[in-house]
Amino acid sequence: MSDVGLKKIHDFLWEIPANGAMRVPARIYASRKMLADITADNAHRQAANVAQLPGIVCASLAMPDIHWGYGFPIGGVAAFDIDEGIVSPGGVGYDINCGVRLMASILKRSDIENVISDLLAALFSAIPTGIGSSVGMKLARKDLESLARKGAAWAVERGMGTQEDLEFLEERGCMADAGPDAVSDRAWERGACQIGTLGSGNHFLEVGYVSDVYDERAARIMGLDADAVTLTIHCGSRGFGHQVCDDYLGVMDRAARRYNIALPDRQLACAPIRSEEGQQYLRAMRCAVNYAFANRQAIAHMARMAFSAALRRPPADIGLRTVYEVAHNIAKIENHTVDGRARRLCVHRKGATRAFAPCSGELPQAYRSAGQPVLIPGDMGRYSYVLVGTERAMSESFGSACHGAGRRMSRQQALKNARGRDIARELAGRNVVVMAGDRRTLGEEMPDAYKDVADVVEVVVQAGLCRPVARLRPLGCIKG
Repeated sequence: MSDVGLKKIHDFLWEIPANGAMRVPARIYASRKMLADITADNAHRQAANVAQLPGIVCASLAMPDIHWGYGFPIGGVAAFDIDEGIVSPGGVGYDINCGVRLMASILKRSDIENVISDLLAALFSAIPTGIGSSVGMKLARKDLESLARKGAAWAVERGMGTQEDLEFLEERGCMADAGPDAVSDRAWERGACQIGTLGSGNHFLEVGYVSDVYDERAARIMGLDADAVTLTIHCGSRGFGHQVCDDYLGVMDRAARRYNIALPDRQLACAPIRSEEGQQYLRAMRCAVNYAFANRQAIAHMARMAFSAALRRPPADIGLRTVYEVAHNIAKIENHTVDGRARRLCVHRKGATRAFAPCSGELPQAYRSAGQPVLIPGDMGRYSYVLVGTERAMSESFGSACHGAGRRMSRQQALKNARGRDIARELAGRNVVVMAGDRRTLGEEMPDAYKDVADVVEVVVQAGLCRPVARLRPLGCIKG
């Protein structure tokens, strides 16, 4: 591996030792067979660039779903000292608080197999999808500002879900210290009509079932019984979060020069956490985080209503409840033990999921004996996984794990490979019904464009960051 500077730590962890301007090593969780894809697009070099940023602690980390991103690699994790470190919009990404909610029902696979097309049609009709989809709720500025402060609770207060939902969301669906005054008029304009919309790209809503259970106790705690029907929602903060990121990239570019921060890549634009610019970004980012929590809460409510209408059963007879929801594009101030010392850190997770260990006070009481659910969606045609975090994750990766399969083809490459193929028909051959805004989306998002999520999950399990609980298989999927 000398040609790319990677040294083997163990079978599932590789390192670029600190050299040149790197302040810490860059460590990549991967199997040997994954390295070719990882190094082909130079994502490992991005991890090494992140290692040059001020105040970074221990190492710049990358999960096995790593691929090229804006500044930071997607699949990257980096923690910065609260006093000496920086915060960077590129370490969060444009889709702030893109994340996943898993729901489970009291229905069994046999209850919906014969009506899956009708169910997908009802969901597709109820939940706006596609590029620029903006036919969600139209909100006045004062309502948006309230939503940005309250997150998912804003939707629950308006009859979209229950208090029980909030118990099973990361941060209970709301980050404190959001600052609406730090958000631009343009961001408010873009967010005014997009609550309750799925969006486009890799965002999806998937109906599936529990096909395999690996940890009976943890699965029982989460209510993931064999053959139970599940619903997975994957989306984020839409145009609102995109605008927040775009606004602050310019602010951070100027700030980096002002504070004499040497950047190996301008896309790593950043500011000291304690600076005015750093604090303003964090306050604006938290508004976008809360927007995404509210968005998924609204979608979950609409999905419950669509299930009820399609199956002609009252919601209580379907029992679609929230198992858990996690963010995977976020920066959070957290307490971690580093070299035996408690430290307060700003942890950036970009295309990476929090994976806290059992007994963590951050978890719902019901899950503290098992550990935090870690939701790892795959592609439209194969499977997804539910894992739980471990103590090793807390000591090695700041309580973090992978967030999905990770792309192995660019969207342009995927479209080229999909030319002349009927992706919907291919998926039907796998007994998966799919609906999308257009054929282009199906080409960009075809299963071949992604790594096999089983390989990704194997790495974090073998590395000790997570334990497997269950595998889910898709029956139907909506793409934007």
